[in-house]
Amino acid sequence: MNTRIELRDALTRCPLVAILRGITPPEVEAVGEALVEAGFSMIEVPLNSPDPFDSIARLVTRLGHRALVGAGTVLTTGNVARLAATGARLAISPNTDPVVIAASAAAGLITLPGYFTPSEAFAALAAGATGLKLFPAEAGSPAVIRAHRAVLPRDVPILAVGGMTPDTIPAWRDACDGFGLGSALYRPGQSAGTVGEQARRFVAALA
Repeated sequence: MNTRIELRDALTRCPLVAILRGITPPEVEAVGEALVEAGFSMIEVPLNSPDPFDSIARLVTRLGHRALVGAGTVLTTGNVARLAATGARLAISPNTDPVVIAASAAAGLITLPGYFTPSEAFAALAAGATGLKLFPAEAGSPAVIRAHRAVLPRDVPILAVGGMTPDTIPAWRDACDGFGLGSALYRPGQSAGTVGEQARRFVAALA
């Protein structure tokens, strides 16, 4: 499937990406199950978490048929190669690195690089980005994304990442296609039950 269509399908099901920074392999499957049960269709394990590729591989095996699983903080082509070997689908970065984006695209991954300016957005798309994430979104506004959309290709999904909470999401809802959720959704050590409750609050905020 075309990666942009694959991403669009997931965003249509639920426009929320769970960012599980700091999670460990023994707890990742229970937390992943709680997220999918709450309605999430995308889960990211940042590579600065403990044993991230182990966690990602576990999620792919357990939930890969129900959600798009992948890595965040993908900074090198070596990261891309290890990620692709797990069977993951998402390669998400905080920055615009054309080399990493091109490697992710060549591996058939859905690549979502971070950007903040039109120049970065166009550089990312030229390198093969599937979509874009405005990061850090709390340093911008919904108006920033609306202004970018006036010049970017209409079919490019844009996600807002950074500072998103159930209270702030409604103001952004009409400006972007999705949201990356960090510490307001998951903090290291939280139980699957707690994460599930927080996930349901985010899903409710979309209504």
